[in-house]
Amino acid sequence: MTTQTTTGAARPAGRPRSEKAEKAIIEATLDLIGEGNSVSELSIEAIAARAGVGKTTIYRRWSNKEDLVVDALSSLKAPLPQFAGRSVREDLITWLRVISTESADRRGRCVMNILNSDPGRHPRVMERFYELAIKPRREAVLAVLRRGVANGELRPDLDVDLAMTILNGALVWAGKWLDHPGQMEGIPDRIVNEVLRGFAPA
Repeated sequence: MTTQTTTGAARPAGRPRSEKAEKAIIEATLDLIGEGNSVSELSIEAIAARAGVGKTTIYRRWSNKEDLVVDALSSLKAPLPQFAGRSVREDLITWLRVISTESADRRGRCVMNILNSDPGRHPRVMERFYELAIKPRREAVLAVLRRGVANGELRPDLDVDLAMTILNGALVWAGKWLDHPGQMEGIPDRIVNEVLRGFAPA
């Protein structure tokens, strides 16, 4: 779509400016979250001021603060990589490396703090974030574990839901407490190698 100037020359419509404003709003929301603000503490006024836009610009895109927060949080979740499918070990290491990379980001850690501290006060945020960002990843990793059970790489009686919890929990704990430089290097591989000792057939 184009518009005509008084001289008759066509100029692009305002879409690039719209995309720039949307990016600024998302970044402002993430910056405020990264500074330690909870969902309850965030305000459209503060987000608009940080983004350099008017409140009406935000409300044209999001009907409320919760929807904006969900989109902002979801933008931090990189697409799940395509698993090679050659082995369960390789795919699980790929998965934990993705989590490790995200957890190393300051804003990513703050997002997890918000998700852990505000679930009761903002159930709709939690529900939508789960559907948009968590559930697809959960299903992809469960599929890897189920494939391992089916092809004999993993025990036939393996509780795949608990197995995924063990893997994720070990990495989250390591990321929280092994915070000295270099300590996290190789942790995804080491976790998978150790855990598979219990997951593999006897």
